[in-house]
Amino acid sequence: MLAESYIDYKVANNVGIIEFYTLQHNSLPSSMLKELAETIEKASTDLAAKVIILKSGGNKTFCAGASFDELLSIETEEQGETFFSGFARVINSMRKSKKFIIGMVQGKAIGGGVGLIAACDYVYATKSADIKLSELAIGIGPFVIGPVVERKIGTAFAYEMSIDAANFRSAEWATEKGLYAAIFDDAEALLLATNKLATTLSDYSADAMAEVKKAFWTNTDHWETLLYERAAISGRLVLTDFTRDTLKAFKNKP
Repeated sequence: MLAESYIDYKVANNVGIIEFYTLQHNSLPSSMLKELAETIEKASTDLAAKVIILKSGGNKTFCAGASFDELLSIETEEQGETFFSGFARVINSMRKSKKFIIGMVQGKAIGGGVGLIAACDYVYATKSADIKLSELAIGIGPFVIGPVVERKIGTAFAYEMSIDAANFRSAEWATEKGLYAAIFDDAEALLLATNKLATTLSDYSADAMAEVKKAFWTNTDHWETLLYERAAISGRLVLTDFTRDTLKAFKNKP
């Protein structure tokens, strides 16, 4: 059985591998968001790693987004803003990294988990890796992750997912819209494909890859402010009676 929670970083053959895990479907509390951002920043400056793989532990859910337990513990707007700023920092750390980040998505992704996927530079997934932006259903909205999801799949489809917050989109749908580069039958095939791509990239010029990434993330520097402004909106809405009651109902489901 896996440990209750962890973030692990290792380097093998010029490939940095970051793996995160929690028992709650890989949902992320603020402490782990902080550690994940710090780990991404560490890997981004590690000369031993020329490319980064981002993955999660377990075999079912890639990331269920925000920790509901922590959302329920928030008592002030400042605390709420601080929590959602954790996602802002992770996304900005991925955006600003000079290294390609390959997402390896073995299962479903919800809310902030979709944001992590969209912030990757290239993503492989399994056929079970369905996605959902569930924030509106609990009285918030995909404010922090909205810009990176919109950048990846376009405004119309990001808006569609945001409004239809109760339903998953299939991995095939996500591939058609550009979130995934390819999908595979199972985790073994996913691992083989991800390792093959990472190994190929590790032989390329680090300078060239950094310039390519910089070019394709043009016009996102304002996210350094925007995502934190969005975090404040979520921090305010998480305190509403609607959101508190909905979170409690979700938590108390059998």
